[in-house]
Amino acid sequence: MRVVIKVGTSLIAPGGQIDANLLRAMVDQFDLSKNEYLIVTSGAIAAGMSGLGLPKRPTGVPGMQACAAVGQSKLMHTYERLFFGKKVVAQLLLSSDDFTSPVRYRNLQNALAELLALGVVPIVNENDSVSVRELEGAFGDNDELSSLLATAVKADWLLLLTNVDGFLMPNGGKRSHKKPRLVRVVRKLPGYRGRMICWADTHDLGRLRRLRQTKHGWWDPPLPAELTEPKG
Repeated sequence: MRVVIKVGTSLIAPGGQIDANLLRAMVDQFDLSKNEYLIVTSGAIAAGMSGLGLPKRPTGVPGMQACAAVGQSKLMHTYERLFFGKKVVAQLLLSSDDFTSPVRYRNLQNALAELLALGVVPIVNENDSVSVRELEGAFGDNDELSSLLATAVKADWLLLLTNVDGFLMPNGGKRSHKKPRLVRVVRKLPGYRGRMICWADTHDLGRLRRLRQTKHGWWDPPLPAELTEPKG
């Protein structure tokens, strides 16, 4: 079985520090002998803030680029240690062009297919350090990137690991002043597209996620997907 797992910033680097214990607990639950795994990792900017001794997330793009460049190195070092003696890991930093250009998309699929055939675990993130568009939301967030990646590799499952309790769904019409209602299981998307909001913490490191239409189409993966909280 081929599984794409997205791990959010609030889990990887709460407070700007990489939580190696939580990541180790996650990796220890992988059945590496039977399944293929691809990890979409957030946390580069948060990890870079820690490495640079910055107390707050930079507001300017150059500052975020610098944090991402430092943080990517810290993240990959962590993943290499976690998979040491189990699997080889590979880093892929992607931009929106890798999914919109037919040639680049085919090259991406070929590279991923070869890595998986070799038994490698791809560690994927947006190319924040050089692609300004990614910092400004070309993908929207890593939730969308993970969906696109899962489609590219024809994954059997997409798992979104988060610390949120579920989705906040509109409660009434567009002009309704009622508070959104919490929904833990979403069985049908039509009718809520563009209006469904994922309930997330409003801290400085993570971002509130919204299901919406983008240049890549609806964030609506054509495969089984689950929003879940990791168990240590």
